[in-house]
Amino acid sequence: MAVEVVQVQLPKEIKPFLDAWWYVYKGDSHWVPPLRFERKEFFDPKKNPWFQRGKAAFFLARRDGQPVGTISAQLDQTVHEKDPDTGLFGFFEFKDDPEVADALWKAASAWLLSQGMKKARGPFNLTINHECGLLVDGFDGDPLVLMTYNGPYCAGHYERLGMTKAMDLYAYWLDSKKPVPETIKKLADRFTQRHPEVKIRPVNLKDFDNELKALLTIYNDAWEDNWGAVRMGEEEMRKTVEGIKPMIDPRFCYFAEVNGEPAALSVTLPDYNQVVKPMNGSLLPFGWYHYLTRRSKVDRLRVLVLGVRRKFQHMPLGAPLYMRTWEAGLAAGVVGAEASWILESNSRMRGALEKLGGQIYRTYRIYEKVL
Repeated sequence: MAVEVVQVQLPKEIKPFLDAWWYVYKGDSHWVPPLRFERKEFFDPKKNPWFQRGKAAFFLARRDGQPVGTISAQLDQTVHEKDPDTGLFGFFEFKDDPEVADALWKAASAWLLSQGMKKARGPFNLTINHECGLLVDGFDGDPLVLMTYNGPYCAGHYERLGMTKAMDLYAYWLDSKKPVPETIKKLADRFTQRHPEVKIRPVNLKDFDNELKALLTIYNDAWEDNWGAVRMGEEEMRKTVEGIKPMIDPRFCYFAEVNGEPAALSVTLPDYNQVVKPMNGSLLPFGWYHYLTRRSKVDRLRVLVLGVRRKFQHMPLGAPLYMRTWEAGLAAGVVGAEASWILESNSRMRGALEKLGGQIYRTYRIYEKVL
């Protein structure tokens, strides 16, 4: 049967859209099914603040009535401030089937052209502040929390469709069996002793609103000059943090303040994919059991955010933040931590991770194509 691609309205038609993912990844032992209720809310313009500045079209591929693939095409006003002719794509899910991949891409690129776009960039689900990047190296394990996953065949289809690399994103692995180099320990200790005006403190979830303001101040400033950076508004940041709040453990999340002013932030999350995976997308009938019984078995961490405001980047604030987090992880008995993702062009962060003993173990790629 020929492949049929239709534009669907989300969240109204969320079930077949998500069903396609279960079809695509059937039998893949490393795929982590998303929670269906969370995805339904994410795709709801009334509940996701991103839709206040962006719009998206969602497409579903069917063959003989069976959902077999998905793709989105989206416009982001903040992206257009720097790249006015660039549209985005994401949620590009398909089996190793050129007919499905071609049909989906044709629909998404046609929509972007109809919106006046001259270039497509992705995958972004929905922006660089959400899950992004196509896994191109490191298929031998499960993805960590809030990281993407796809089959090893996908890059070949992207390139066959005429897409070229725009930027690589690296995931570094830090093994708990490898001690932190003495130079890093000494740097952190010396800096702390010489700068009493600097305070490293855990996040305070009971003071959520003020912590959110500090986070927003650091986040938008620290990444302002990074490739592809997209500012987040207060409502979007609030929604994002509320979404991960159940995963936040103050043992692994810290602010650095200089004379009481927010200067840097480190957010490390337990790898709740280890909890979510056996739930198979649902809290019922047994999802709650897995959630309640597996939380204590999480033994991996993901360093999600480590940023320093530009006015404080002359200070080695990363060292004491790294040390506090690493010591807390060792005390918790984790096997290691993933620091992800890091731009291939971010030599400063890459150098710091490599000095800590980190090694690149997965690579994700952002692609572009002239339409």
